Amino acid sequence: MNTNQDHNQLLSLETDSVGKVFVRYLVPSVIGMLMMSVNVVVDGIFVGQRLGEVALAGVNVAFPLFSIYFALSLWIGIGGATICSRHLGAKQIKEARSVFTHSLTLIFGLTLLLAALAFLFREPLAVFLGANDDTLPYVKEYMNVLLVGGFAITVQNTFSVFVRNDGNPNLAMMSLLVTAFFNIVLNYVFLFVLDYGVAGSALALVIAATLGAIVLSLHFVRKDTALRFAVSRFSRELAKETFTIGFPSFVAEIGIAVFTAGYNMAMVRWAGTVGVSAFSILNYIHSVMLMTFLGMGSAIQPLISYYRGAKLVERQKATMRIAVRTAFGTGLVVFLIGLVAAHGIVAAFGSFAEEVQELAVTGIRLFFAGYLFMGINFVMMTYFQATDQVRMATWITVAREMLLMVAILLTLPHWLGTSGIWLAIPLSELIVLLTVYAYVRRRSRSLPATGSSVRGKLEG
Repeated sequence: MNTNQDHNQLLSLETDSVGKVFVRYLVPSVIGMLMMSVNVVVDGIFVGQRLGEVALAGVNVAFPLFSIYFALSLWIGIGGATICSRHLGAKQIKEARSVFTHSLTLIFGLTLLLAALAFLFREPLAVFLGANDDTLPYVKEYMNVLLVGGFAITVQNTFSVFVRNDGNPNLAMMSLLVTAFFNIVLNYVFLFVLDYGVAGSALALVIAATLGAIVLSLHFVRKDTALRFAVSRFSRELAKETFTIGFPSFVAEIGIAVFTAGYNMAMVRWAGTVGVSAFSILNYIHSVMLMTFLGMGSAIQPLISYYRGAKLVERQKATMRIAVRTAFGTGLVVFLIGLVAAHGIVAAFGSFAEEVQELAVTGIRLFFAGYLFMGINFVMMTYFQATDQVRMATWITVAREMLLMVAILLTLPHWLGTSGIWLAIPLSELIVLLTVYAYVRRRSRSLPATGSSVRGKLEG
């Protein structure tokens, strides 16, 4: 096969303007990730409207399981795709195919292993995630389906990462559009027609992910693609490099599980089931924003990795300047929307008790301040990850939704009550951004050529 023709669709990364390339990857990446978040929001809306607020809270408690699946797929997918894109940038097609096949084998095997272990201990796991006597039946019902069929989610997402890195972000987006469409249709059928309960909502998600994976498989039968399945033996060195580079993405998604469990536990303590129900509404909205910022990271990751392999330093710098400005602008718009439209956002999820509505409205107005900083943190984490500054990328992910958030959740509510819970994420995101800025300034002194370019991304 003529490998010089296999990566024709990647050559535009080197010839088109940086802004055009960024938009070409940004739009389908963000839309695709938003469609993934739609899957979660749709589950919430259908369950809330059909089964009520306690069932909605139960699904929310089980949500970290979805985050863990997603984390595994990003850990191996982003790690493997970063290595793969460097090979593509260096025109090393054979090596790129080997990395691709190796990564798919890893994610499939690891998902099945962990799902089997979790299924054996599913009730203690549900309690650990925050289930109480009211929500436990719903949590177990939702978890049972995800544990059996969740490998479809990890395979689809890993496919999506590699398809995007192989120069086809539009197909990656189309796959997630298909997944979202069938998830909506099947949720309605399983909940309102067949009355399957929350298990029906989980089943809809698994089937929809399977259909999305089938759509992505079409990429690998095209003649103009670089990536193909190839014979690939297990490599300890390649696995180690894949896990190392992808680790910040894994931690970021595990952080979502910690975030959800931490907020659920804090709300149970300070506001009871009312607080958990209010947080569940906000958490569905938060999943949309997380996917938006993750979409921005997904857009720049193939570009930064490819440019690094091709040694196109100036295009790498320009991409990051655009990405940081886009992330901040998006966060600002969403923050302003939260201030003026909080009541309407809550009403979209159903008619709840007045206590739940008021607490959720207050939460949106306080919590949304975190989006001013969160997008920049996501973008910088992706940059550090793609440029082998894994320690800093890991610090961003560990600090923002684990160390700092947990510390604030344990202390601030003693003075501010539930307002202290809502403010935990905005404060942790701000502190992390300040540490990123300090890191960039320090590097600008020791490595003028590299550090000043990164500093410009924050200051420009």
